[in-house]
Amino acid sequence: MAAKKKRKSTLHHGRRRGGRVKVSAPAIQRRPAADAWTIPTRWLKFVIAIFLLPLCAILTQTFFTVFARATVTQRLWAGEEFWFFSLGAVLWLIAFFGLPRPMLVYVFGHELTHAFWVLLMGGRVSRFRVAREGGHIVTDRNNFWIALAPYFFPLYSILVIGAYGVLSLFFNVQPYGRLLYGLIGATWAFHFTFTCWMIPKKQTDLTDHGTFFSLVVIYLMNLLLLSVMLVLASSQITFADLGRDFFANAEKFARWVTSL
Repeated sequence: MAAKKKRKSTLHHGRRRGGRVKVSAPAIQRRPAADAWTIPTRWLKFVIAIFLLPLCAILTQTFFTVFARATVTQRLWAGEEFWFFSLGAVLWLIAFFGLPRPMLVYVFGHELTHAFWVLLMGGRVSRFRVAREGGHIVTDRNNFWIALAPYFFPLYSILVIGAYGVLSLFFNVQPYGRLLYGLIGATWAFHFTFTCWMIPKKQTDLTDHGTFFSLVVIYLMNLLLLSVMLVLASSQITFADLGRDFFANAEKFARWVTSL
């Protein structure tokens, strides 16, 4: 039986000399068989990303179809959820481009998201370090979900929703619904702007698993999250409606491919 070895991995984030960020992934070393034929995981992930592109296209069409219907027919734009979410997002955009960026807040959220997904995957975090210039965690587990989580998992928005839910168990928080929508808009815009800002900086979170594969996964997961938020923000759109539109668009795409 082949022996297995595991070493700790360190997920780094921040600026280093030369502008690169180092991520050391856990290695599982096996003694290859004499006749074994191996495929590099980067190649495999590249192929998987190509097969995910049609799913991205179908979900994109579904999202914009449902959004257009909710906006025009169901007057989503007239609801206070839409306006206060938009207000929070606009206020954050003004702060992001007009004020010093809160790098320490971002790095803390980035590394905390890594740590949360490590625990979610059954791993253990033995070190957590955060500073304005960067941070890292030391863990015994690493995969592409853990590495890419900060780019599609809006931690601060999740925390706001969770805090609102906990407080609703003890207090009447309905009068503060507008504040909730504004905070979700601001925190989601925080996630979106920093994600777009960090992606071009050659983060090894992305390059270690293949940049193309990482970008496809990040796009798909963010679009899926937006679709869920759209359903939750509209009282007239259900997940069943979203599913019907998705399968209808998938059927159209399949017919188009067949016709080729």
